[in-house]
Parts: sequence; structure tokens; C-alpha cells
Amino acid sequence: MQLLKKTLTFGLMVLGIAVSASASDFFNSTKASAEQGDASAQLSMGIMYHDGKEVKQDYKKSVKWFEKSANQGDALAQLYLSSFYYYGKGVRQDYSKAFQWTLKSANQGDADAQGLIGVHYEEGKGVQINKNEAKKWYGKSCDNGSQTGCDYYRDLNEQGY
Repeated sequence: MQLLKKTLTFGLMVLGIAVSASASDFFNSTKASAEQGDASAQLSMGIMYHDGKEVKQDYKKSVKWFEKSANQGDALAQLYLSSFYYYGKGVRQDYSKAFQWTLKSANQGDADAQGLIGVHYEEGKGVQINKNEAKKWYGKSCDNGSQTGCDYYRDLNEQGY
């Protein structure tokens, strides 16, 4: 029994080392691609720093990588970046910049971003309150498959907008 326990312990240690080495290799290769301008790798770096996966969580570094990817037109990076500005994570809170980044993603057809544009207009975050405009964006979000967009559209419709 003691031999089995030692064997399992050793096996898990070896496995843990192998996993760590693999994770480190993934991070290093992703970083190298990101530094060469690969937008998908830049997005991945932003996510790793955002989530604290493979690296210590660091919102400022996450913003740096998301900005690089977002500036190349990556809709998901634009959406992540908008949330950083909306909530003030790693940057000074700025609803106007949050709106601008969300709009870039929304204009690429991202249903979640389209719904968030509706929220910006409905709540007046970064733009003037305009419930008709909010309803329009909720409708786009709904048309692109977001049930939440459909629900918000229905709510505004029932309010007479």
C-alpha cells in the first residue's frame, strides 16, 4: 500500500511538472506571436492577464494586449476593452470610451455588443439617454440571436418605445 501511495504521489508530481512546462510553453509561444502582431495571440494574452491564467492577474497588462488586438479589429477584444473602461479595470473609468469600443464590436455584428449599446442608450452611460435608439440596438441584438436583446426589446416596446 505504501508503495502504491509513493507511486501515485510521484506520478502526480511528474504530471504537475509536465502540465506546468506545457503551460509555460503555451504562454511563451503565444507571447512571441502576440509581439509579432498576431491579433488572436494578442487577444489570448489579454485574456490570460485578465483571468490570471498562466500569469499573475494584471489588468493593466490585459488592457495593453486587448488594445493591440482591438485596434486590429478583433470584435471580442473590443468588447473586453469596453468592459475595462465601463468598470474602470486597469484604466480610469470612462463610459464614453466604453461606448466607443462597444460600438466598434457591435458594428461587426456581435449580438452581445449590440445589446450593450442598447444598455448605454437606455441608461445614458457615455451617451445621452435615447430609448428609441436603445430599442433599435436591442432589436439588432435579438435578430442576431441574443435572448436578452429580445427581452429588453420587448420591455421597451411594452413601455411604448
